[in-house]
Amino acid sequence: MGLYDVYLAARHRRHDEDPPRHVALLLTERDLLEQGAYGRLEACLEWAVEYGAERITVSVAVLDEAVVPTLKSELRTLETPHPVSVHGPDDTSHSDAPIRIAIGLGGKREFATAVASIADEAVAGSLDPDEIDEETISDRLVFPDEPDMLIKTGAERLSDFAIWQSVYSELYFTDVNWRDFRKRDFLRAVLDFQNRQRRFGR
Repeated sequence: MGLYDVYLAARHRRHDEDPPRHVALLLTERDLLEQGAYGRLEACLEWAVEYGAERITVSVAVLDEAVVPTLKSELRTLETPHPVSVHGPDDTSHSDAPIRIAIGLGGKREFATAVASIADEAVAGSLDPDEIDEETISDRLVFPDEPDMLIKTGAERLSDFAIWQSVYSELYFTDVNWRDFRKRDFLRAVLDFQNRQRRFGR
């Protein structure tokens, strides 16, 4: 760790506000094609845990679903002491793993699947339409938890990810591309989060 990283870490430790407990990372398949990309992801997961995260959600947006099997295989070999669950585009099961990775699961698709499930249950009579609320939808999402902070490297756009869950998340965009993302960049994101006043839509 360089001196600047030590300085940022010290600022984080002395900060009065809590760090984000749930961090979300937005990546693309192109990011993971860069040399050393998986090692960088392993390091970033460790940074997140080191600086207070109890849950980490990673979204990997893909343009070609033919690459999904390869990505799933590679991501399942990540070396981390923390349990990791990897989900493909057609996997709608829940997971309580502290680190969860979704490949190609677009937010619109996830939301539409949840609504279709609710409609089927209502038609079948197993769900009372008058009892449908926000929790009913959240319970049917692949990743129902709401991230405290969402990090996007390389561009100021969210892509189609967690459109329901991230409505009150703090969004952090950095010009640094994923291949160049360093511990100091993650620490800057954490400090930025700690300096914000969260309003949760108010």
